[in-house]
Formats: sequence, C-alpha cells, structure tokens
Amino acid sequence: MGTIGPWWQSARAPWRGGGLALPSRCAICQAWPAQPVCDACVARFAPPVPRCTRCALPVPAGVACCGACVREPPVLAQCIAAVAYTWPWRGLLARFKFQAQPGWDRPLALLLRSSSGAEDLLHEADAVLPMPLSRERLAERGYNPSWQLARLLAPQRADTGLLLRIRHSAPQSTLPRSERLRNLQGAFALEPLRAAQVRGRHLLLVDDVMTSGATLHSAAQALRQAGAARVSALVFARTEAHMDDAVHAHEADAP
Repeated sequence: MGTIGPWWQSARAPWRGGGLALPSRCAICQAWPAQPVCDACVARFAPPVPRCTRCALPVPAGVACCGACVREPPVLAQCIAAVAYTWPWRGLLARFKFQAQPGWDRPLALLLRSSSGAEDLLHEADAVLPMPLSRERLAERGYNPSWQLARLLAPQRADTGLLLRIRHSAPQSTLPRSERLRNLQGAFALEPLRAAQVRGRHLLLVDDVMTSGATLHSAAQALRQAGAARVSALVFARTEAHMDDAVHAHEADAP
C-alpha cells in the first residue's frame, strides 16, 4: 500500500455527512473528537507495505511479483490491498460484516481508494463488480459489504447485477485452505442476458477481505471464461500467508 496522501485528507469531511450514525471518537485509540479512524491511527496501522502486484501478499522492497505468482501466474491480472488483516482492522471489519454496522463502508472505502494504484485501477476498469453473496447469506446479513464499498468507490460504474452467486455454500472462513476451491465450484455465473457485456472488457472485483484468494480467483475465472480481457481486484484487507489457518479458526466462530 502506498502513503496516505491528499486524497485521504480531503475526503474525511464526508464521513460526517449523509445522515450516517458514525462514531464521535476514534474507534481505535478513542481520541476525542475524531473521525471514525483518526489520522494518527491511519498513519500507525496502515503504513505503506510493498505487496505482490498479483496476489497482494507482502514482498521485499523493489520486488513486483512474489515467487509463487511468477511460477504460476494467477487469474487476477492485478490485486491491491489497503491493509493487513490484523488488529485493529480485523475488529473493524467484523463490525462492518457481522455486527450490522454498514456505516463503516465510507471510512473503509476512503482508505481503500487511497491505496497506491487503486485510483488507476478504478479509472481503467470498464465496470466495478462487488463480490456477490448468495440469497441466503444476503438475507442473513441484510446487506452485501462488498457492494457497500463498490458503490462508494465507483458510483457510476459499480454493477451488482452482472456477476451472480448462484450456489449457496459453507462460509470460506469455516474451511481449511485445501477445501476452499472445491467449496466454490459452480458458485459464480454471469447474468445470462448480459454475458456479452463481459467480452473484451477490464473488470474490477471489490471485496472486503482476501484470505486464501479462492473466492476472488473463482469469480475471476468465471469472468475470464466468459471472455473478459482482464480481471483485477481491490480488497480492503489481506491476510499474511502464514496467518491463513489462524484466521480460518478465528472466523469460524464469528457471528
């Protein structure tokens, strides 16, 4: 992730707008008064980190692509993550995803958009697609966190009806890495009447958390098979490779 620059500074004011019930103090350090996440905490807990351009895992400075992606290039042409999926972001994302606090969409989207390269991806994409939920999962949560982010990142090009989740399955967070791809077989499809709109286009997927990458890769594969020229991804948080099993164990008990 790149540095937090003028875009982040100038965009803080909308957090107070829109009639949203946002915190009146920083959710991390409890500074008063502050934005939902104050500037000091953004600087401290969202530092610039060199990441692989294909899978968003950390890499040494000056390295563009990790060894695993060099050996076996993933279906995603590019992937950008704003932060590591660690404290304090894990807790804030739990509020956003599992505790019916959709008002976190604005601060999280602002931080995601400020990540190095995110503006370019948003500008280049022909359409911005939130990772879809099954009908059962949408009914359970009441909203799709990925759509909440996508609509703020690209109000004119966010499209919630092109990529569909057609099969309900066990949450990825409850499964070990070895079972996640199998769990997603046949899970994604295109809206049949709009399949032609994918051909030759650059599509950008948006998600809140990327762990093993199985969900994003499965969705990207469906888009590429339908003729998309390029599929990239923007995610708010990315787990470290060695943390994946620990995250799986932690989130299996999430509400």
